[in-house]
Amino acid sequence: MIKDVVVALAVGRPRDVAADYAVSLAAASDAHVTGIAFAYEPVIPGTVMTGYPYDFVDAQRGENRAAADAAAARLSEAARRAGVPSESRTCEATIIGAADLFGRMARRFDLSVVAQGEPESQAGQERFIEAALFQSGRPVIVVPFIQSTGAAFDRVLLGWDGSQTAARAVGDALPLLSRAKEVEIVIVATDQAKRDNITGTGLARHLAHHDLRVEVKTLTPGDLDVANTILSYAADSSADFIVMGGYGHSRLREFVLGGATRGILQSMTVPVLMAH
Repeated sequence: MIKDVVVALAVGRPRDVAADYAVSLAAASDAHVTGIAFAYEPVIPGTVMTGYPYDFVDAQRGENRAAADAAAARLSEAARRAGVPSESRTCEATIIGAADLFGRMARRFDLSVVAQGEPESQAGQERFIEAALFQSGRPVIVVPFIQSTGAAFDRVLLGWDGSQTAARAVGDALPLLSRAKEVEIVIVATDQAKRDNITGTGLARHLAHHDLRVEVKTLTPGDLDVANTILSYAADSSADFIVMGGYGHSRLREFVLGGATRGILQSMTVPVLMAH
């Protein structure tokens, strides 16, 4: 069951799609939601370190703290209106350290909710997604920055390639799948999938033991890559939620997302639950 949700709050923005989605998810799951807002330490260029006025740095720190407190207050008010028990925290951190801290904090929750980065802030927000995915040991729901509705599970797609991470994602998503009206296992027929002889029939039988009725769909990618094949089908079939494994490898403590994962995160139009 999902009873404890954590969300990375948008600071300094008029709209917070992740917070809105997390509150609606908590309301649907009878769960508690915790919002984490980061008050960033001022960034001082190294070339002017010795000449930076202290008053300016202190004022900037105060503005960042006020913006974080405002984001936390918005989450508390949204949860109150929805009748959802909540808690909001403001944490001080550097821009780089905030993502790592959020990933560690998310270990103590059932899942985390993070917003997709908008085009002008894609790189910064991607750090939070990577930290939640690779450092928490918990599933993460990434919400598109264009999201305008709350949590819905009328039609759910399971991206299946037979991998360990895909299996983990399906297991983590079971409490949400139980709410779905339609569940479809989607397989993209790449050359690798053919070599591995990946089928969804075994997974369909497994989900049947959880009282889920599912269909299996094999997609031919044509000129599209795996990510866009899935997203195109999600749009055509009016899916409102996707479940998939998240890939990556470590390079000097920087997590680098794999091709399909990155493609989904860059072009997603519906919320995606990922697990690693």
